[in-house]
Amino acid sequence: MTGSALPDWRDALPWPGPETHKHARGRLAVVSGKATQTGAARLAARGGLRIGAGLVKILCPPDAASVIAPAIEAIMLTPFGSPEALVEAAEGMDAVVIGPAAGVTDATQAHVRALAVTGAALVVDADGLTVFEGWPDDLFEALDRDDVLTPHEGEFKRLFPGLLDTGRENAAAEAARRAGAVVVLKGPATVIAAPDGRLTVNGNGTPWLATAGAGDVLAGMIGGLIAQRMDSFDAARAAVWLHAEAARGFGPGLIAEDLPERLPAVLAALYDRAG
Repeated sequence: MTGSALPDWRDALPWPGPETHKHARGRLAVVSGKATQTGAARLAARGGLRIGAGLVKILCPPDAASVIAPAIEAIMLTPFGSPEALVEAAEGMDAVVIGPAAGVTDATQAHVRALAVTGAALVVDADGLTVFEGWPDDLFEALDRDDVLTPHEGEFKRLFPGLLDTGRENAAAEAARRAGAVVVLKGPATVIAAPDGRLTVNGNGTPWLATAGAGDVLAGMIGGLIAQRMDSFDAARAAVWLHAEAARGFGPGLIAEDLPERLPAVLAALYDRAG
């Protein structure tokens, strides 16, 4: 494990106790794309499950159900055919991830807006961000301080044109203020900023994360921690660190599918050292 000191968010991690049951560990939903674009949602859902969410469900278009069902086991599956049906399918969820391979479509915009009324904390990633290019205020109006945006620099520029010219830290802080939500500006030194002014730069980044799907796993991990009632800013910075530590421990040859399977060892090391 990198460094000798425990991360300062470690005490906020939601370890289960003797009386804990699956619903007490939080309920996470992940919205899938169409039948040919389901892998990202499955990666996010797996990340959320491995990070400790007690119940994880993929919500998918009807045509994707037959593709996803044979590829999951502990993860549940609920099809939906409209924004209204999506709201119904997300009922009771503590957090929802939307955006990974969702499609840059009017439907994705409508789905983000619909989920905003459910009361679940949202983690908006990838296509869920890009689809609001040119209309960022439409996204920001749907968010609150418990929600999280997870852009890489390209997606960040689409929502906040010109802001990166002020430097990554200043840009992330201002973006969080404008959005009224936590912003995770991904990169070699990922910046996590909250709308109340809290900000941190992750210090254990690794180039092994430069692989397709790694960001989808991270979105699921953030959602999984928020579902367990972890503060969204702490959940984001913890997930970013754990994500990088899992990649560092695997090293060369890492693909996104490996990241959730590395998380138990990373979590166990934190748990053991805190005991």
